[in-house]
Amino acid sequence: DLPKFTLIGATTRLGSLSNPLRNRFGAIHRLEFYDEDEMKKIIHRSGKILGIALEDSGAHEIAVSSRKTPRVGNRIIKRVRDYAQINDHAMIDSAIARNALDMMDVDKLGLEPTDRYILETIIKKFNGGPVGISTIAAATSEEIETIEDVYEPFLIQLGFLTRTPRGRMVTEHGYAHMGIPMPPQK
Repeated sequence: DLPKFTLIGATTRLGSLSNPLRNRFGAIHRLEFYDEDEMKKIIHRSGKILGIALEDSGAHEIAVSSRKTPRVGNRIIKRVRDYAQINDHAMIDSAIARNALDMMDVDKLGLEPTDRYILETIIKKFNGGPVGISTIAAATSEEIETIEDVYEPFLIQLGFLTRTPRGRMVTEHGYAHMGIPMPPQK
């Protein structure tokens, strides 16, 4: 006899589960991204656990660069801590956090080099799109699944990229963030 138990599952790809498996779960909930204040609380809590002296401004800088994801925030705070220790800073403020993030090439919205490379590739090689995902993958030497699962959702959430029936397109906001003038509409 198997004792009673509760099974809790989590996925970012609900559609990849078969319908019979999905239907076996009694309740299905969709979690939203964390907002800035929630992320800041998470960063403060992680700082305490890691024994990091963290000013509110430092926690804010890390929070806004964490892609609204605690896992990313926790990865970043550890690297910021390393930077602060190597540079003999006892307290992490916004300047120290920003310097560390700049060294990691993470911008103020949390975009990393590959995010920007994807946007830049679509803009410069394909006139901003529309361009198919397999073409983007070939042009950036990234796997289609990696682009779709790792980079594209955040770029779409920020409003920098759209998916159309004809392919991906960089938006006006995406052009602005990249500091590239948007060409006149065709």
